[in-house]
Amino acid sequence: MSSEPCRNPDEVARLGGEMFDHRVRPALKAEDDGKFVAVDIGTGDFELDFDDYSAVTRLRDRRPSAEVWLGRVGHPAAYRIRRAR
Repeated sequence: MSSEPCRNPDEVARLGGEMFDHRVRPALKAEDDGKFVAVDIGTGDFELDFDDYSAVTRLRDRRPSAEVWLGRVGHPAAYRIRRAR
């Protein structure tokens, strides 16, 4: 089994966004706002958690070869980089 990604980053981003919109979003509850969502773009399986590491770890426990897309519920991206003032 290779650890090399099968898809390029743009394709992972596109597929992850589609999976989020079609599989994850319909399952969300109000209390999920702000949680990280780890999605296996190959299967559509996902995990939610306020801790990004926990979400990814639980997904990889179920799907060791998962190609993981990471997002955050209610945010345009999983992380935000702030400029120093």
